[in-house]
Amino acid sequence: MSQVSTWQLVTRQWDYWKTVYLRTFRGSFASNFFSPLFNVVALGVMLGGFVKADPATLSGAPSYLAFVVPGLLASTAMMTAFEEASYPVVGALKWERSYFAMQATPLTPVAILWGHLLYITARLVMVSVVFVAVMVPFGVFATWWSPIAAIGASTLIGLTFTTPMYAFSVHVGTETWFNLFWRLGVMPLFLFSGAFFPITNLSPSIRWLAQVLPLSHGVDLTRMLALNHVDLGTLAAQVTYLVVVSALGYVLSVKALTRRLASG
Repeated sequence: MSQVSTWQLVTRQWDYWKTVYLRTFRGSFASNFFSPLFNVVALGVMLGGFVKADPATLSGAPSYLAFVVPGLLASTAMMTAFEEASYPVVGALKWERSYFAMQATPLTPVAILWGHLLYITARLVMVSVVFVAVMVPFGVFATWWSPIAAIGASTLIGLTFTTPMYAFSVHVGTETWFNLFWRLGVMPLFLFSGAFFPITNLSPSIRWLAQVLPLSHGVDLTRMLALNHVDLGTLAAQVTYLVVVSALGYVLSVKALTRRLASG
């Protein structure tokens, strides 16, 4: 199968996923708009009023609001990735069995995966754009290009978590694992990634773990771009780390979906 025909097969799924999204568009858009607004007011403005604005202790941020917003953006990307690559994937395999219907067409498992990842990428971009648009009036971005760079970083962070979560969802094939995964996996990532406080405040026994978590690299990358504190070496290292994790997740996703569709 040629590359062109493969891409055509992938894009044919766009109408399906677009229809699925449009059924809940109003509710999800409202959530994407008000959730960052409430978070930034509660954490950045109200709680931030009790935090001393010292760039030396806030990773160079001039205020706690400027410190926490990039962390919230990165965390939102992670949450969106987990939401889109968990229940919808299990639903396509177990409840609606739409993946098996797609397999009855010329679509291959790889094309099915690409189609779903294309939709999730679009969702990540949309969520990031709305989040950044809500944050711009608060003056947390240092330059005119910082919001654009933050959107790109947020999308990459989302994909970093999308592909491993996709592989996990296909492998377990049931929703019963998600609550446990959320409590033992997502929440520690959310709390100990440096989104709300510098990880240097953690004890050495926990700090090393926080430093290897993908979200901590994503938070650092987003904050670096938002505050215009760009170090090219660090930037390259952060991007490389996230791309490698995403690529490994993709390989696992291909293997898991191919095996699952073959078994019926």
